[in-house]
Amino acid sequence: MRRLRYQVAVSLDGFIAGPDDDASWIPMDPDIDFAALFEQFDTFLMGRRTWEQAGAISSGGHVVVVSTTLDPAANRSVTVINDEVVERVKSLKNQPGKDIWLFGGGLLFRFLLAEGLVDTVEPAIVPVLLGEGTRFLPEPALRARLVLASHRVFPRSGIVLLQYAVATDSRSPN
Repeated sequence: MRRLRYQVAVSLDGFIAGPDDDASWIPMDPDIDFAALFEQFDTFLMGRRTWEQAGAISSGGHVVVVSTTLDPAANRSVTVINDEVVERVKSLKNQPGKDIWLFGGGLLFRFLLAEGLVDTVEPAIVPVLLGEGTRFLPEPALRARLVLASHRVFPRSGIVLLQYAVATDSRSPN
């Protein structure tokens, strides 16, 4: 089964985007091998807002957008999931292929984590304080136990990449 990996840049104070979906605070660290990163995935799962902001960076992979407002017929370059999200994501995970990148979208991450579908949480902590924007994990509160699998520090930018496995049977609403 393919893993669903939530890999996202996050500010030190817990935001994945600044006001108005601003991402200008995320540095392009030359020590991060983006080609190798993208090579790990062949499917990119995202919400509508993330797709509208960053859909073009999917590096040619299969793009799946979860949205109740997008018309699948008008957006044939992507697969639109507008119903039965849990079942459709489970189906994606059961298909052969590389891992699936849950790309941005705090609300979609929260929903899929609560449903037990997220396998890893991989925040790239950027040393900046934004104060406001889109939260890494939006309300309402959700508890999930994570187990550190790896970490890497990029001294040039100060980014710390963490990889956590989501512990099974650890999710519970608060």
